Amino acid sequence: MDNRRVRVRFAPSPTGALHIGGVRTALYNYLFARQHDGDMLLRIEDTDSTRFVPGAEAYIIEALDWLGIKIDEGICKEAPDGKGDHGPYRQSERRDIYWKYVKQLLDEHKAYVAFDTPEQLEAKRKEIPNFQYDATTRGMMDNSLTCVHAKERVENGEPFVVRFLVDPDEDIVVHDLIRGDVTINSNILDDKVLYKSSDRLPTYHLANIVDDHLMGITHVIRGEEWLPSAPLHVLLYRAFGWEDTMPQFAHLPLLLKPDGNGKLSKRDGDRLGFPVFPLEFHNEKDGSVSSGYRESGYYPEAVINFLALLGWHVSGDQEIFSMDELIANFSLERVSKSGAKFDYEKGKWFNHQYLQMRSNEQLAEEFRPILEAKLGEKAVAKIGNEKIAKIVGLVKERVSFVSELWEQCNFLFVAPEEYDEKSLKKRWKEDSPKHMKELLAVLKAQKDWSYEALDATVLPWIEAQGYGLGIVMNAFRICLVGAARGPHIWDITGILGKDETIRRVEVALKKLA
Repeated sequence: MDNRRVRVRFAPSPTGALHIGGVRTALYNYLFARQHDGDMLLRIEDTDSTRFVPGAEAYIIEALDWLGIKIDEGICKEAPDGKGDHGPYRQSERRDIYWKYVKQLLDEHKAYVAFDTPEQLEAKRKEIPNFQYDATTRGMMDNSLTCVHAKERVENGEPFVVRFLVDPDEDIVVHDLIRGDVTINSNILDDKVLYKSSDRLPTYHLANIVDDHLMGITHVIRGEEWLPSAPLHVLLYRAFGWEDTMPQFAHLPLLLKPDGNGKLSKRDGDRLGFPVFPLEFHNEKDGSVSSGYRESGYYPEAVINFLALLGWHVSGDQEIFSMDELIANFSLERVSKSGAKFDYEKGKWFNHQYLQMRSNEQLAEEFRPILEAKLGEKAVAKIGNEKIAKIVGLVKERVSFVSELWEQCNFLFVAPEEYDEKSLKKRWKEDSPKHMKELLAVLKAQKDWSYEALDATVLPWIEAQGYGLGIVMNAFRICLVGAARGPHIWDITGILGKDETIRRVEVALKKLA
């Protein structure tokens, strides 16, 4: 690590929803920056105008904000047009900056102008097996290296691209903080297009090199898919004379499908029923809607914790980390070289853990909109927050999401109208009506309705009558709940109260006679 202040960047393209793999890249950049008391930048790489999707940039900003990934410089929620001294932070607004550096490469004969049409390139691909535009083929193509009138053609407005001139047979070493030294021979590199006259915009390769240099980026932490481009980027830094301040590279492992076969895609999420995007996304281009972790009921802390451990590990068995703990423990040395299987069931487990950490009062507040939709605002107001919190506390261990609470405790708000057939078949015996009538008499005579008092009265009564404890209590549960489920029976009676408990047993006896 050099002596400069650490500066990292997350540079997504606004071409759709932010993939969860991109979120992990942003997270690792953020953790690295915070650990080294550095800066986290957000730059929008929108040079590919054909793939631009309206709303995608705002989506990226909102997603990072929801997850708690704070941006120090560039595009962010509090400064949608960017904050800092190195702007603009949208590449589409930096055209004039890029042209200066394209011209430098042309003037120094490190790049050249090419006029080849798509049809000409396609013809050459058919003519030459495994064709690539490089030192072996550029001499037979239509470019400024083969045409003496190239300058006039450019001045006359003929469409062109600028290609980087890659010298043949040179070993290029990329030092990667995760993978060590990676050596690639220049013979496998083509003369990449750096600039297109059609939209006066550079390609990713030139734009990201120029931007990273001008913005003082010290570390480029990005996905493994960019590793094949790294040698070209090293050559570009050399060509500009910026090798001494070239950022250090770290290429993160891929997020793999749950079965480990291939890169995780939206289709995998659709097929297996889990989100691959942080927020729900409505694509204005094609009208599609993609599910998100936020709308699926995940807590941002759970998503962060889950993602952090996909490809990075610590010594020991700790799995639950706050953001501050992640910052304190994170290191690129512990990032794996191999891909990480996306275990979406583990993601649910993380959300369950974070849900358990919430107080009953917090969960009651989060559960309230669901209750109001089921029962109405007035009914919920009458129940009161204290009772809702008590009910939530009885069942929260059984759920991973707030949306699952209703299924676990609906009988504590609404009396059963039907009785589960499987439960009746297994738990409602021939003597159950007789037992329930006798139990009713015991309950009606009970003065103290506390958990301890009911336990001390009913259990000895069952034993004295010679009835099986399970037989009586299972039938009692069916009367109150409508099925063989729910928390401890005296917790249920405590919530329902004496009158409602007795009423439900009487109704069940009539319906199940």
